[in-house]
Amino acid sequence: MIRNIFFLLVFYFGLIFLLILFVPSLILPQYIVTLGGKLLGYWTSFCLKYIMATKIEVKGTENIINHKKYFVVCSHQSIFETFFLQTIFENPVFILKKELIKIPLFGWYLKKMGCISIDRNKISRENLNFSDEVSKVIKNTNKTLIIFPQGTRKNFDDRSTFKKGFARIYNDLEIACLPIAINSGKVWPKNGGLISNQHITVSILNILPLGMEQNKFITEVEKVIYNELDKIS
Repeated sequence: MIRNIFFLLVFYFGLIFLLILFVPSLILPQYIVTLGGKLLGYWTSFCLKYIMATKIEVKGTENIINHKKYFVVCSHQSIFETFFLQTIFENPVFILKKELIKIPLFGWYLKKMGCISIDRNKISRENLNFSDEVSKVIKNTNKTLIIFPQGTRKNFDDRSTFKKGFARIYNDLEIACLPIAINSGKVWPKNGGLISNQHITVSILNILPLGMEQNKFITEVEKVIYNELDKIS
């Protein structure tokens, strides 16, 4: 309990400090905000390693193909991956729930990064323009698009069906998919305190090429991610 409280105090103090420190980046070039995001990723891993005695292992970096267009589909068990993935990919852009954009200061950074927000609970004008916004990122920038198809954080042993929206990116934009499995919920569960002396594995899987029928693609992504989570959990 004491270690948990200490971790949360230190982690959120550093988070708030970096958010305030990078306020000028909101009117500076976008890459400054991206740098701030990477620092948050390194800060997250630092706190987990040295306060919670967490070992963090990244597997499969050879599966990241530079100078190739693809989007990332990742499991979502804690806020760890939201920050840490920014240390792996040079220019990440997240597809995320609209509520996050509304958070003061933090949401401003997400907007500056070019993150795409969706309202999960209704059909809205913004949701209908989802493909257009994604298309602009894919076709006009060198950014890496990241989506969490589970929609929200899940328990580490949850194997519920993925939401199907991510398949629109694969089909409509004809772009390859890089699946990633992360078992962060073993350390930082959605509900309850953090668990010390655990092992977080970030497993970057084989890229899925174009050409699959939509339902088969959804099934394949879900299968490879959940199979990997079963191995590393």
